[in-house]
This record gives sequence, C-alpha cells and structure tokens, in this order.
Amino acid sequence: MQVEVSLTVNGAAVTATVEPRTLLVQLLREHLALTGTHVGCDTSQCGACVVHVNGASVKSCTMLAVQADGASVTTIEGLATDGTLHPVQEAFREHHGLQCGFCTPGMVMSAVDLLQNNTSPSEAEIREWLEGNICRCTGYHNIVKAVQHAAAAMRG
Repeated sequence: MQVEVSLTVNGAAVTATVEPRTLLVQLLREHLALTGTHVGCDTSQCGACVVHVNGASVKSCTMLAVQADGASVTTIEGLATDGTLHPVQEAFREHHGLQCGFCTPGMVMSAVDLLQNNTSPSEAEIREWLEGNICRCTGYHNIVKAVQHAAAAMRG
C-alpha cells in the first residue's frame, strides 16, 4: 500500500508517494535527495536528523512522513539564502563548532530553533537545549561559543 503526502520542503511544494511506515528522514534523504539530514542512531538519541516542522525542531527519525502531510519542513539545505549562510551556520564555521560534521546539521537546526525562541540564551540554556544532540568530536565548547556568537549576530 502506498500513500501520497504533500508538504512544503525548504519553500518548495513537494508531493511524494511512500509507504505508510516511511519516516520523514527517509522521505527527505531517499525520495527528495536532501542528504544533509543525517541518520545517526535510528533511536532518536543523537539528534543528527533534526529538521524544522512548522517552525519547531523535530527528530525526523521519529516522525512518519504521513504525519508531515500538509506541513512546512525546513532542512539544513533550506537555511542559507541566495548563497549566504544562515548566521548559525556562519557561526559554526567561524568558531569551529564542527569537526567531522556528522552531527552539525542537527546541531545547527536545533540551535536555530533555540534562537527563534530565546534570542539571548545563557550558556546553561544552550547546553540544555542541545542535550538531545550528540557530538562525539568537539566536546561542545566551540558549539556553545558558536551559538552564543550567532545569538549576538542575530540580535544585531
């Protein structure tokens, strides 16, 4: 059995035919070729698959594609505008908030959601917000610095 889902992904209307058990992350990666969203653990522990659904961060490995029917989804590929990195992406680059890069898309998407809700988070608030994202390389220090810098840049 196949079902049709229609959603907006990174500002573009998309329709796909999928099995009802297809995860949102599978729709993004396998059907739409948006491979910036990573699959790390398949158990919603690592956060590498975080995307925004209707503006809120969601672990796309825990959401069925049919649950996103009619929704607006933003992936890491949808953050940059006309070749200009989003301030959080720029801050991660400038402050070495990544090493291997595997967790980076999920970290960035989570951080963007945080800064949409809290324009001036403390270090403790940043660390708490990113608890659902695992990085095995950096020790989080530069990630926190990057989020602090992005917050300041976004505030002007």
